[in-house]
Amino acid sequence: MPSDPDAVLLDLDGTLVDTEGAWWRAVAGVAAASLGRRLEEADVPHVRGRTAADAAAHLLPAAASGAAVAALAERLVDAFAERLARDGVPVLPGARELLTDLAAASIPTALVSASPRRVVELVLPCLRHSFHLVVADGETARGKPYPDPYLEAARRLGAAPERCVAVEDSPAGVAAATAARCRVLVTGPAGPPSLARIRACLAASGDAL
Repeated sequence: MPSDPDAVLLDLDGTLVDTEGAWWRAVAGVAAASLGRRLEEADVPHVRGRTAADAAAHLLPAAASGAAVAALAERLVDAFAERLARDGVPVLPGARELLTDLAAASIPTALVSASPRRVVELVLPCLRHSFHLVVADGETARGKPYPDPYLEAARRLGAAPERCVAVEDSPAGVAAATAARCRVLVTGPAGPPSLARIRACLAASGDAL
């Protein structure tokens, strides 16, 4: 029987909840209203799975000041939070079941999100799960796609990164977890993997499955 990972480190948006569309619409709305800019397909890698600061820096001219980037990032987060509060948070199929199975197996869990904590706090009640810890945007020196959030989660759990399984849906998140030396399972709109697949991942070869 495959052994259990030291911990399972889960992304939030697009992995456990279907909020990536709301994030895209929030960014698109702010970009149109504040910058007169229409988002296109080429903008997807700079918005999907990225922090608000990254998205803001992408939308503004390269010469924009740090204060301008921070102000736009705050507007993006405000717009995102307003959408979630108004429209609700769709939980992806199998997400609650996976979290229940992880709790029953006594496998530590961490939520590792590119969203700021105030957005995470809006979403957490929908999942009905007590994560051992949360690492949100702004709580490490660098966010995804850098490994810092995953390394911080593993450190705080006392787990070896290579004995952790990360569940991610975006290229930025996969890059972050891979750089942290975690095993990585890539998920999508169908919902997160089963506990059986997570256990099998630890023994499988390769970085992203």
